[in-house]
Amino acid sequence: MIDVDGYLAVLGVARPTVPTAEALWALHRAQVERVAYETLDNQLERPTGISAEESVARILRGRGGYCFHLNGAFAALLTALGYDVTLHRAGVQDEVEDPAGPGGDHLALTVGLDGERWLVDTGLAGGMYEPLPLREGTYTQGPFTYAMAPSAVVPGGWRFTHDPRGAFTAMVFAPEPVGLSSFAAEHHRLSSSPESGFVRVLQAQLRDARGVDMLRGCVLRRIDAEGTRERIIDEVAEWYGVLADVFRLDLADVDASARARLWQRVRAEHREWEAARQRVTAL
Repeated sequence: MIDVDGYLAVLGVARPTVPTAEALWALHRAQVERVAYETLDNQLERPTGISAEESVARILRGRGGYCFHLNGAFAALLTALGYDVTLHRAGVQDEVEDPAGPGGDHLALTVGLDGERWLVDTGLAGGMYEPLPLREGTYTQGPFTYAMAPSAVVPGGWRFTHDPRGAFTAMVFAPEPVGLSSFAAEHHRLSSSPESGFVRVLQAQLRDARGVDMLRGCVLRRIDAEGTRERIIDEVAEWYGVLADVFRLDLADVDASARARLWQRVRAEHREWEAARQRVTAL
């Protein structure tokens, strides 16, 4: 069982009496506005579980997570509120040249409502603001334009194509329903392997109606209708202030020594990134 009322309090949404489209949209907007996509525990070397109960407890503590946490928790909330929710094996295509398919590095959700199914995804790292229909077409949400189309590689599956300014190229999911536990092995790999981008680079992202805020290491970006603005956060106090004020992250359980180690790690990763970028520029 999850704490539904506590979860709704975090989202700032009243408990719907029936599972309507209006309520679903409000819940989706609130989740992506208030619960950050973030990978801090990987850098803090704190193992996390992905059960719905654990993930909801994280959110109630003022933390977020990535797709397995965010969509796992959101699926449990929607189910408790009476929605018809299905979990799907999915895969994120980072770059155009990367293979596309439901490799299992992403958990996607669909919801059946009023005779139609909708992609509901609060774990797509600065992705969609509201649900999208499983109907081929392009859809504009704020400054971003997305596309939905049947998958060309997975029979019965669907492909979500991100805006060109997004953090990834596309996401593909398979039609079959799966259980949350089927993602345990991939979660372990993503959260512990030195080769995982979730381990190598600290990330935090939060969506709103006008755009998205993104933190990668020390680089803070804002993408909206005015364009992309970027700056380097090179002071520890400001960096932790950004996590709290921009990304709404409560790090009360991270003591001073852990904060110092995390900052040293992030700064070292940033220096490596800058050096690599300079080498590419020099070619």
